[in-house]
Amino acid sequence: MNSSLLFLPDISGFTEFIQTTEVEHSQHVIAELLEVLINANTEDLQLAEVEGDALFFYKENEIPSLEKLLAQVEQMFTAFYSHLKLLEKNRICPCNACSSAPNLQLKIIGHCGNIQFINVQNNRKPFGKQVIEAHRLMKNSVNSDNYVLLSKMLTDTIHLSATYKTKLYHFNSGSNIYDGKELSYLYSIIDKKELKLKPFQQAKKIEFKKPSAFIIEKEFPVAANELLEFITNFKYRKYWIEGVDDFEFNTNEVNRIGTEHVCVIKDKHLNFITVTKKGKPSQLVYGEMTTSPPPVDTLYQFHCISPLTPNSCKLETEVYFEAKSPIKKLLLFLFLKRTLKKNTEHAIDKLFDFVTNINTKKIN
Repeated sequence: MNSSLLFLPDISGFTEFIQTTEVEHSQHVIAELLEVLINANTEDLQLAEVEGDALFFYKENEIPSLEKLLAQVEQMFTAFYSHLKLLEKNRICPCNACSSAPNLQLKIIGHCGNIQFINVQNNRKPFGKQVIEAHRLMKNSVNSDNYVLLSKMLTDTIHLSATYKTKLYHFNSGSNIYDGKELSYLYSIIDKKELKLKPFQQAKKIEFKKPSAFIIEKEFPVAANELLEFITNFKYRKYWIEGVDDFEFNTNEVNRIGTEHVCVIKDKHLNFITVTKKGKPSQLVYGEMTTSPPPVDTLYQFHCISPLTPNSCKLETEVYFEAKSPIKKLLLFLFLKRTLKKNTEHAIDKLFDFVTNINTKKIN
């Protein structure tokens, strides 16, 4: 039987992250990062299990070469920190989960050996001594939360020595005793500055040279950041937006600049993208843009939330139109502006009722 690879990427700081941040957003952030790591799999590794904040991969009866294995490690670190940079630069949510996400780190454990398998609810999973050892190695004495650690059994197999050095990798020797047995390994702390992070489009704040088509103002009996959550979390849309058959969005993603969602109205699909603009000091600003509804070329709606007290805020909803042809401009002036203002006022009233009812239930 050939030796098999065991490969465990583990998000460091997960326990503290969950305990000190908003639970729902932290779950979304971790889910996104785990998906990023899964998509960064270049060595056809098999996913045995998602273990909370970690992934358990294996490659049966095969060990990649030294070059391929280190390239796989680099690929996952690059994908992980590229996504954290995107979350940092394009976030709109001020909550602790979203603001502290860039502090998360990654460690990867590699081990190998002859493994057996068990079937649990028709899922085939690695089992045996080497699997236990791989998980033991996740608790080690490396003075960092950002590293790759490869067991001696694995380094001997791929012929990796402690003298191996590149810009990214500087391996050192280490060992720990588990269940009375010493397990030796080589580890390299990863310097994030040596990773070539993937580029992403950082959204710019939109500026308007003309006033909004209309503004609707209303005070709400909730904190500003709480109202922002009710507006930006698409799962709440059905409670305050009428006339929409369905809202399509990524349920495992925190809404941020560039996030897309779709409003389904009968057989029409209206595509929206999250945008932002400069607001007043202390304001929270959330916007959406669409080019879907005729006769508008582009429609922008911004929700600007200003704190009044710790438990109250003022919402100013601003709407902007862009129409290029004279006919479209006339239609906007005669019909659409009035209709959209009426519908927006109704939606804000429904949002007020929803938020007030939710807040009352919390108090009671």
